Amino acid sequence: MTNEKQYFSKGYKRYVLFILTGVYAFNFIDRQILVILQEPIKADLGLSDTQLGLLTGFAFAILYVTLGLPIARYADNHNRKNIVSISLIVWSAMTAVSGLAQNFLQILLARIGVGIGEAGGSPPSHSIISDYFEPEKRATALSIYSTGVYIGIFLGFLIGGVIAQNYGWRMALFALGIPGILYAVLVYFTVKEPIKGRMDQDKNAGQTYTLKETVNALTKKKTFVFLALATGFQAFGNYGIGNWLPPFLERSHGMNIQTVGITLGFIAAIGGGIGTFSGGWLTDKFQHRGIKWYCWLPACAALINILPSAFVFFGEPTTAILGVAVLSYFLSALYLGPSIAVTHSLVPAKMRAFASAVLFFVLNIIGLGLGPLTIGFLSDLLTPTYGQDALRYAFSVTFVSGIIAAILFYLAGKYYALPEHKDEAIH
Repeated sequence: MTNEKQYFSKGYKRYVLFILTGVYAFNFIDRQILVILQEPIKADLGLSDTQLGLLTGFAFAILYVTLGLPIARYADNHNRKNIVSISLIVWSAMTAVSGLAQNFLQILLARIGVGIGEAGGSPPSHSIISDYFEPEKRATALSIYSTGVYIGIFLGFLIGGVIAQNYGWRMALFALGIPGILYAVLVYFTVKEPIKGRMDQDKNAGQTYTLKETVNALTKKKTFVFLALATGFQAFGNYGIGNWLPPFLERSHGMNIQTVGITLGFIAAIGGGIGTFSGGWLTDKFQHRGIKWYCWLPACAALINILPSAFVFFGEPTTAILGVAVLSYFLSALYLGPSIAVTHSLVPAKMRAFASAVLFFVLNIIGLGLGPLTIGFLSDLLTPTYGQDALRYAFSVTFVSGIIAAILFYLAGKYYALPEHKDEAIH
């Protein structure tokens, strides 16, 4: 039964979802701003594509994912809203500090600082949202929250590109880092911490679990193991392509940084934003046809996306590939909301922040950590042969990751739909 000790109006629940979506938007503004600034930073600091891949991927990801686990563990038993507020202050401040860097080591350390801050953002937010919305509405709510990815990319690319073109890349980092500190104050004073498990029928919702019990609850479920790996390989392509598409358009299609920022900002907002929302909405809407579709919809999308993404890499003219990129962003974004909702359905309320952190650990180590770095390394390797077009061929590795992701999503759905799943899921 739903916990009746705490009541929030529909309007306030929507407000909290709106505010937390804004936090996630700031998360991606500060995470992805370096993507649009890669070419001027490369020229100013004399960096290689491999170093850029480290800055936009692995350097950020390594502490983001490792610190995310203990922070999420703490959030499962303490005030999550406070953790989100403090984290937002830290990563926003470190984004601004990145604008002071004079060499690779300094900007590397600043990006690690951004990763440390962002480690406390998403898992506690996921857990809060699951305590504001009923299980049958949770995938939709989490998908709305996840649109913050593409709102953040849109604002980061748009504002960052315009400022960098006119005032330089350092000013872009200052301008986009500082507002997040002010937003953190709004989060702290207006978001209420909900009772854990208030929206679930789990009779043990208030129980506290040891770290060993939490880890065992996740690793023993084949659905979660396959799902986590699937999101990792899906994110490998998403981050790899997303982080290198701006330099690709500048190098192979002659676009300037401001035009790239504005264009990709709108493409990400339209294609990625609608795709993220649609993933949760569709799976919640048609769950009566089988819960397996929470995993099988992303599997289908990953396979279908191979064709449009190939056209983006190798097609001509520029206008055509940008149009097809909207479809590619849409398909690649369908997975996130359903994946988080499935993860939360597998564990009790006081395991959810940690479960999200483990999911994001796998997703970001494979996706954010290896995707941009691998493509950057392949680009350097292929440059002697293909010159400015080396990125076209480096992108081809994402076809393999897409196929692997589809297979893993299929397997996750297969186990999720088994009758014995009813004994594992918490509804």
